[in-house]
Amino acid sequence: MRTLKLALCALALFSTGAPAQTVKDFLAQTMKKWTAPFEPFQLIGNIYYVGTDGIAVYVIKTSDGLILMDTAVPQSTAMLKDNIAKLGFKESDIKVILNTHAHFDHTGGFAEIKKDTGAQLVAGLRDKPLLEGGYYPGDEQNTDLGFPPVKVDRAVSEGDKVTLGDTTLTAHATPGHSPGCTSWEMTVRDGNQNRNVLFFCSGTVALNRLVGNPTHPGIVEDYKSTYAKVKAMKIDVLLGPHPEVYGMQAKRAQMKDGAPNPFVQPGELAAYAATLEQDFDKALAKQTAALQKGN
Repeated sequence: MRTLKLALCALALFSTGAPAQTVKDFLAQTMKKWTAPFEPFQLIGNIYYVGTDGIAVYVIKTSDGLILMDTAVPQSTAMLKDNIAKLGFKESDIKVILNTHAHFDHTGGFAEIKKDTGAQLVAGLRDKPLLEGGYYPGDEQNTDLGFPPVKVDRAVSEGDKVTLGDTTLTAHATPGHSPGCTSWEMTVRDGNQNRNVLFFCSGTVALNRLVGNPTHPGIVEDYKSTYAKVKAMKIDVLLGPHPEVYGMQAKRAQMKDGAPNPFVQPGELAAYAATLEQDFDKALAKQTAALQKGN
């Protein structure tokens, strides 16, 4: 968690107006972890981890092909393909690509993989223009945060469902981190029990401006509604866009045949959301104070 907290502290500087070079320096340092390899593995049920050491990417195996959840930065696309192959899957079997949010560290491989497979890309309605424009909201000209544009085949809103074969995921609108931030819920079989899984989009402030010239309209209300929503959800398995969100590496190390799956942690989502809300309140107060001081 220390790595994540340091990253969020650095990102908070950007949202209060730090020089662009600081962003470049931070990304250069962070990219080392974001692009570092991690051995793919079966996480729980029909969900597999195929991401890097710093960016989470998932494959969901269904009776009618594969669902890919997010990608990573563009330079990691080949690594993701290798990880998929290591698990015995074929890239050509990817039929659906789901996005949690339209930031470059989770969208970098969409255009290439979509071209290779012909898979349908599904994303939150308010993130559609970002994906098709390849830009960060409120900072459209910043090429450091850009990514290859990609066509969205289906835009979803709260409660919409995506089904492939025997697997269905439900979209939950959890805006704030991005305007169309979408968390995906599904049920998996864990031994003789069903488990509710949430691929949580994100709830960090990160690069976002909350006041003055906000990154997107209604951003403060978006964050608050998201925290209230996820704290009330009954989830057994929390997954997220970065491994630090749910302690992936430590839980992976605890996995043993015949033992309870360490990724099953009821209550973890609510606890995590509460910490995010506290961090948000601090960021909002800090940005508000900085704005008032500037005026």
